[in-house]
Amino acid sequence: MRKEENIPRKFDSLSDFHRAFGLSKPSHPLISFINIEEIPIPTAESFDFFILNFYKIAYKTTLCGQARYGQNYYDFGEGGLIFTAPNQVFESPKSTASGYIFFIHPDFLLTYPLAKKMKQYGFFSYAANEALHLSAEEKSTMMAIFKIIDDELKSRIDDFSHDVVISQIELLLNYSNRFYNRQFITHKAIYNNLLLQLEDLLEDYFNGPKPLNDGLPTVHYLADQVNVSPNYLSDMLRSLTGQNAQQHIHHKLIEKAKEELSTTRQSVSEIAFVLGFEHPQSFSKFFKAKTKLTPLEFRQSFN
Repeated sequence: MRKEENIPRKFDSLSDFHRAFGLSKPSHPLISFINIEEIPIPTAESFDFFILNFYKIAYKTTLCGQARYGQNYYDFGEGGLIFTAPNQVFESPKSTASGYIFFIHPDFLLTYPLAKKMKQYGFFSYAANEALHLSAEEKSTMMAIFKIIDDELKSRIDDFSHDVVISQIELLLNYSNRFYNRQFITHKAIYNNLLLQLEDLLEDYFNGPKPLNDGLPTVHYLADQVNVSPNYLSDMLRSLTGQNAQQHIHHKLIEKAKEELSTTRQSVSEIAFVLGFEHPQSFSKFFKAKTKLTPLEFRQSFN
């Protein structure tokens, strides 16, 4: 019988995942620490894609060497971390790799503040080519945390294990935030070029027909243009300018609005449509929220 193509297999439990990939039963039903080298390569009869209903944190040594950021960049050679949120589609491995995978089922976080805090870690929505590349010192720190979690799962499951592992997960994620910030800083020269590219993109957008045809520019639009994920773009911009991508768009929008109000005789309604607003009232409300003045008050004060 011919297998169905391009229909991902969904895994709602860690036990099912372990069973499907020929791994031993996980020590805990809601968290799992796996050595990637122990995962067998799927056969031709197995599935090509799969969906995981849990968080995945993967450390891969195969990230050594060249690492692409936007157009291109070369980084540390100590491997890197990739973070993915639940319900993402993965392709089954076709070749051997080395490293570790840490799975966390969302139910493991229930009743802990970390359950709500997970959404604040934007790197769970980064693309695979936006991995956290580690220095030797950073790798040592992360591996130490992984070891504590692995030891807890193998030998110390008791009344305190849950609390200990939760604290280690949060420590791991907080270090990841710190190291990503370092990554943005060490890539500052690269990202300054990206910032200039964004400025040109927004300038071209507002000077062309796109606002009338497509409305206001979105974060997704900018991210697509520079080949990075929306969350990565926002975090990168915040590290450089103190503003996320949406705030960056709003800043440019106000600049263009002030330019139109001060150098043309177009009505407020005409300017609103030229900038991409569907309704003049929305433009006036936005402008006042950002400047404390209505468009007409700004025009009068300028004159």
